[in-house]
Order: sequence, then structure tokens, then C-alpha cells
Amino acid sequence: MILNIAERHKLILKKLEEKGFVEVADLSQEFDVSLVTIRKDLKALEEKKLLFRSHGRAIPSDPYTTENHVNVKEKIQTKEKIRIAIAAGLILEPNDSIIIASGTSVIEFARHLKPVEGLTVLTASLNTALILSENPNIDVIQLGGIVRRSSSSVIGPISEKMLAEFTFTKLFLGVDGIDLDYGLTTTNSMEASLNKEMIKAAHKIIVLADSSKFGRKGFGRICGLHEVDQIITDSGIDEKTKTKLFELGIDVTIA
Repeated sequence: MILNIAERHKLILKKLEEKGFVEVADLSQEFDVSLVTIRKDLKALEEKKLLFRSHGRAIPSDPYTTENHVNVKEKIQTKEKIRIAIAAGLILEPNDSIIIASGTSVIEFARHLKPVEGLTVLTASLNTALILSENPNIDVIQLGGIVRRSSSSVIGPISEKMLAEFTFTKLFLGVDGIDLDYGLTTTNSMEASLNKEMIKAAHKIIVLADSSKFGRKGFGRICGLHEVDQIITDSGIDEKTKTKLFELGIDVTIA
């Protein structure tokens, strides 16, 4: 049976919803039309923002993140970030020395952090340092370096050199993207470089990320998932992703 354009588009979107991706070659064979026709179909659907084309296939949405100011990002997934922040606070232990990286998830963590005895915090985030400095029971160390205005945090070689002088029990890391194959990413390469040094300096790596970050990629790669000990996220994470993370040996906490 020969399908018209509208029928092909409807079936393509249905297959995309069921499978999570569609291949140009498979659709061409199944619909008995040329590769050129399928590419035109996918292009038309992409222009309507119904899918994203990539390397001979299509996926539901654009996986690449763009850089937004911290004030904008704070208004996204706010309730989820608060629950994640509260859950993160529960794993603090007496005499912890921790790194709080940068990003809106870790800023929320700072806002809801209830200090334990002997807590020391080093942070790249200017906002986090200001929030925690109001608590006399927390020793706060602010990293120096180049101020990245979009995230109100510091980056660069000065920050990385300073990190080498310390060792920490835990790192609380915010990210822009989590891809099961590619790993953790952020939108800025210098921030990714600093995050790598943070990972080297900490014994336990804890990622704070709402479920919208899964299946996304940023410009700068931080590390593979094999370096992550725990991810704290929300109930929006799908079962396939959660199962894969468990298989990788990552402790997944749903807040």
C-alpha cells in the first residue's frame, strides 16, 4: 500500500514515540520510497520541531544544550531541584569536606543545606559562597579564578591549581547534560576542565541533575559515567535510563 505524505509523517512520529529513534534506511525500506523522500519527510517534521535529525536517523528532540544565564536556569524545574537539594543534604556526614561546583541545582543545594559538625565547603559558585557564608557553622573556601558571568562562578587555571592543594570527601556536581554513552557534559569547555579537576580531588562523586538533563549533551565533556558514584534526580527519569545507570553501578536516588 502506498502512503501519502501525511500518513508517512503520522507513522514516523508514532515509531519515534515507541522506539525513541527512527533510521532513514529502515523507513525507506518499510514505506517503499526513496532515501531522498524520507529525508524530505524528516526535514519537514524537523522544521515543525517535531523531531531532530542526526546522522541518518531522527530522535525526538535536539540533544544539545545551549548556554543560558543562571538567573534564567533557576526558574526551570524549580520544584524538582528543591527536592533534589534536600535529598543531597541527607548524605552529609560529620567532618565532611566537600566541593560544591556551579549551576542552579547546587545553588539550591546550598540554600537547603543543614550543616553537620565540622563541615568544610569549597565552591566555584559565587552565589553558593555567599549563601553559605551566612552560616557560622560552615567553613567556606571560595575558589579564585576567572569569573564566568553567565553562571556566577569561577573557572580557569588559577581555580584548577588551587584545587590541587586539597582533598575532599564528596563532590556535588551540577551538569548540563547526561548521555548514557558520552557521559557528563556542560556548555563551557573551561568549566568542564575545572570539573575534571574537582573529580580528581574528591573521593565520592555525586551528580545533582533533574530528569530533563538526561539524553542531553553540552559542548564540554566532563567525564564518563564510570566515574560517577551517585546521581540524585527526580521521578521524571525513565525506567530504561534508571536500569542502565544501576547496571553501571551508579546509586540512583529519586527525590
